[in-house]
Amino acid sequence: MPARTPLTRPRIQATALGLADERGLGGLSMRALASELGVEAMSLYHHVPGKEALLDGLVDAVFAEFHLPAVGGEWTGEMRARSHSAREAMKRHPWAIGLMDSRRTPGPETLRHHDALLGCLRAAGFSLPLTGHAVALLDAHLYGFVVQEVSLPFQGGDELAELGSEILGALPDDELRHFREFAVGHALVPGYDFGAEFDWGLDLVIDGLAARLAAEVAR
Repeated sequence: MPARTPLTRPRIQATALGLADERGLGGLSMRALASELGVEAMSLYHHVPGKEALLDGLVDAVFAEFHLPAVGGEWTGEMRARSHSAREAMKRHPWAIGLMDSRRTPGPETLRHHDALLGCLRAAGFSLPLTGHAVALLDAHLYGFVVQEVSLPFQGGDELAELGSEILGALPDDELRHFREFAVGHALVPGYDFGAEFDWGLDLVIDGLAARLAAEVAR
């Protein structure tokens, strides 16, 4: 008889991460996790106190996939790398979007990420208040965009074109002319990619922060 793979906290969390990715948080329970691992549910509690602790670990695992800003690095490049990597991580794990900053007992990767983020901005000359404004704005752009992106009712240009044709086809010709103009003249033009708006917005955020930083340093 082959030896049973030991039940460890890292194995539990890795399996839980895969389960959440496959089924969403609604499909992640201690019972479902135990079944996936081939053990009794009570066995899990020797390694994880409960579901909240499990979620803490999962959020920590997603933060570990974010680019860790280099303290002392060129801040605009570090913030871009952080935002891009975080967007891709949350698209891989969409269940995590609403949890990322909600945990009352954040894990070590979560705290390390926030410390590096703050340290990078402080090393670049941001005051404490401007650092707070910068983090809030960068996160608003990041999380807000990804929430919208993963909620879109289409994937890719072909699905968008099909959906657009259905919507426009149901509209009277003389109504919602601005909506029709934008759809026909921009959103439904071949090559349009809603995801490209992420960088456009990120550039605007970073340019605005750079201007505020320069004004603060000049005072």
